[in-house]
Amino acid sequence: MGHTVNSIIINAPYEKVFDISNDIPRWTELFGSEYKEATVEKKEGNKITFKLMDDEGRTWKSWRLLFKDKNFAYAEREEPKFPFRFMKIIWLYIPRPNGIEMVWIQHFEMDEKAKFNDEQVEGFINKHSKDNLKIFKEAIEKEAAK
Repeated sequence: MGHTVNSIIINAPYEKVFDISNDIPRWTELFGSEYKEATVEKKEGNKITFKLMDDEGRTWKSWRLLFKDKNFAYAEREEPKFPFRFMKIIWLYIPRPNGIEMVWIQHFEMDEKAKFNDEQVEGFINKHSKDNLKIFKEAIEKEAAK
């Protein structure tokens, strides 16, 4: 199984960090060039079902549970799961003296028919997560400064 943990401190109020980072349609901006489309399909209570399209035109559905009062969000890739057997994501929001530490945890297993194995995908996710967290930080801090 694959497992990654990446984080960054964002110098902005918790409300801004949580709300902006969980604004799915903004993910086309916040994830750099990773997503061409990010659309919300349904909202029920704290659950959001959404669809993503990557830069190669592949699409999939995921769902996300927002626990704003508990400082975290939990998500799973729904369909198609391939190239994963499963993908679970937790985002933690930890108050620190100089801002909010945003922690991304991804726990997954690649399908045996996938082009890459767990270890290779961990490397990809770690690189992209570090790059994307910097974009989140810049965008949220800029907006919080207005």
